[in-house]
Amino acid sequence: MSDNINPGGTVSLCIMSGKGGVGKTNLSLNLGFSLRDQGHPSLLMDCDLGLANLDVLLGLAPEKNLQDMLAGSAQPHEVVQTIEPGLDILPAASGVPEMVEMDQNQQAALFDKLTTLVSGYEFLILDLGAGISGTVLSLARMAQMRVVLVTPEPTSLTDGYAIIKVLHSRFGVRDFLVVVNQATSQESKETFQRLNTACKTFLGFELVHLGHVRLDRSMTEAVINQKPLARHAPNCSAIKDITELAMRIARYRQENLDALQGRQALKNILLPST
Repeated sequence: MSDNINPGGTVSLCIMSGKGGVGKTNLSLNLGFSLRDQGHPSLLMDCDLGLANLDVLLGLAPEKNLQDMLAGSAQPHEVVQTIEPGLDILPAASGVPEMVEMDQNQQAALFDKLTTLVSGYEFLILDLGAGISGTVLSLARMAQMRVVLVTPEPTSLTDGYAIIKVLHSRFGVRDFLVVVNQATSQESKETFQRLNTACKTFLGFELVHLGHVRLDRSMTEAVINQKPLARHAPNCSAIKDITELAMRIARYRQENLDALQGRQALKNILLPST
């Protein structure tokens, strides 16, 4: 019987991409709504530190944000906002360049506060910034599950491979899930195969194809109206795909609940490796 380090079995899941503009924040947001709608309390965390976007997509104007929490001028419960019952958001700061590269003290403070905060949720969804900054890499390593979002465009594949390569070569990370955005089922299979072949050939491990999200004009409408797609067009093709992704992620949690309760929701990367 495992120790109850994480009694709620909280799963931390980061959404990342090497390239900006591939739909990462929209996926994070609507995945949160889909998990919530399936009965899984979730916390969305805007980890694009310094260039926050989640609150913009929701039409929110938070009075306090992650920067206030880390500075000690606000408690976690004062920063978290409820979007709907069962779905909360931890907003980030915008236009604060010093938040982009957190030092070890800030990382330690973030880890401590999040570890306490997430206990009431089944899922913590980390919407990471694009690229391979130190903060992006640190947050990716903290998460239990890493989703790399790509599109069929060659530049997106190249940059997606780059972030996988950096996390593997510098920190030994080998477990990645891949979602192909703005793609048909066949395009998704072909795109994943190209990325997976590169990882297998040059890095020595294979990826997991979590699924795809079809290109849907409703997404643009939702962004313009500052409404989540899950509420703007709940029956559109993209939401059907995201709902399927949420079901697969929820199934993983259910099948691994005992093991999840025996390990922290977030890995403390500041501790020496054992």
